[in-house]
Amino acid sequence: MSLIKKLAGETALYGLSSIVGRFLNVLLIPLYTRALGPGEYGIVTDLYATSAFLIIVFSYRMESAFFRFGTPPEDRQRVFSTGLISLLVSTAAITTLIFLFAGPLAAAAKYGQHPEYIQWFALMLAFDCLSELPFARLRLEQRPMRFVMVKLLNIGTNVFFNVFWLIFCPWAAKHGMDWVHWVWSPGLGVGYIFMSNVLASLITLVLLLPEFKTIKLPFDRALWSKMMVYAAPLIIVGFAGMVNEMLSRTMMKYLLTGTPEENMAQLGIFGANYKLAMLITLFTQAYRYAAEPFFFRHAGDDNAMKTQAEVTKWFTIAAAVGMLAILLFLDVVKYFLGKKFHSGVGVVPILLVANLLLGVYYNFSVWFRLKDRTGLGAWISLAGAAITILLNILWIPRYGYIGAAWVTLICYLFMSWATWKTGQKRYPVPYQLGRMMLYTVSALGLWVAAEWLCPFLPASIQWSVRLLLFAGYLVMVWWLELRKKK
Repeated sequence: MSLIKKLAGETALYGLSSIVGRFLNVLLIPLYTRALGPGEYGIVTDLYATSAFLIIVFSYRMESAFFRFGTPPEDRQRVFSTGLISLLVSTAAITTLIFLFAGPLAAAAKYGQHPEYIQWFALMLAFDCLSELPFARLRLEQRPMRFVMVKLLNIGTNVFFNVFWLIFCPWAAKHGMDWVHWVWSPGLGVGYIFMSNVLASLITLVLLLPEFKTIKLPFDRALWSKMMVYAAPLIIVGFAGMVNEMLSRTMMKYLLTGTPEENMAQLGIFGANYKLAMLITLFTQAYRYAAEPFFFRHAGDDNAMKTQAEVTKWFTIAAAVGMLAILLFLDVVKYFLGKKFHSGVGVVPILLVANLLLGVYYNFSVWFRLKDRTGLGAWISLAGAAITILLNILWIPRYGYIGAAWVTLICYLFMSWATWKTGQKRYPVPYQLGRMMLYTVSALGLWVAAEWLCPFLPASIQWSVRLLLFAGYLVMVWWLELRKKK
């Protein structure tokens, strides 16, 4: 339990940047969904989904290779220098190519009139890629305070410029402040969201420049080859993961049966409601920042498997609590979005379960990295990607974004099962699957009970009933997990 408490403490510190930062980003959703129409927000959803694929091209999972080879302190500097030099060269080359072919790339993505969108995203991805390895070093060396401060400044900068360009500047122009036209043009619209992100990513990279001063030459080609062999399957895993998480959003504008404008509006509605479902990933992201280096550091412990099983159970409990809170109070949570986006709130329960399963999959997949079996993880990810592509092609034209949501859930359910099944043969962690299923199914059962019961009750007591159900769930957790430890 002491190791689990230590992991929880590190998760809390990383969560300060992840949860507070993501919460500030969540606060941008009401701004976006009120300042922009569904079609305009569809552009935001589409381009950020595409960037999720491209960041894998830029970084080629070098941070995972750094965790694998840089864990021994005596090798860390050499591994860090080799990885960062590789990223500097490749990032410069990829960014240059994107700038040279921005016009054709924009036309292929159906943004032919805005090649600057492609160029801005290239810069954002370049800055983010070069920041990844310094961030990974901070995590491995257990320097969460510096990590947190830089992350929070990144988010704060992004929020500041979004509010400045999307709220203050239109207000200032309306009230006769002519100077604002020097820094703002009403025709740029969603472009200001992208510019805000570019500036935030640039400032982050500048803050991490002290880490670059530690680079030492010469470049170790033999080590680089080992790192690339290790990372290559993880690139496939990363691509497949992005297919599962993001491809449905990119495919919608091609597979939906409406006009291009209607399809983009549907994509915007789906993307906005997906943000509500991703509220539980605030915790998941903070957990992953702490868990990946944690498991590498303690892989050699005698009770490593037992610790991993206990950690996974508690992760499931925390995610289920978050899921239940959102489901029980979805009538309030949905007002993060503008009313034009409320028609898509039906996908939120499906996507909440999907995101919980995704977090469980992250836990189950640790053994791939610990046992250097990343190739097997790549095959499972490819199978999940095949399911995603096939079912989206079949279901999006027929069921729209509801179909895309169910595809996401089915894919993560398959990947969780396949990763657990293969792991039990090669790295048999004694996961408490019964307890994990109990907490997940109980949370869904209480939500279904609330949905069935509350329409028959006076409005004045419906919220009391929902609070009582949520409190009852917490009591169940305490009774089963904590009471016996008192």
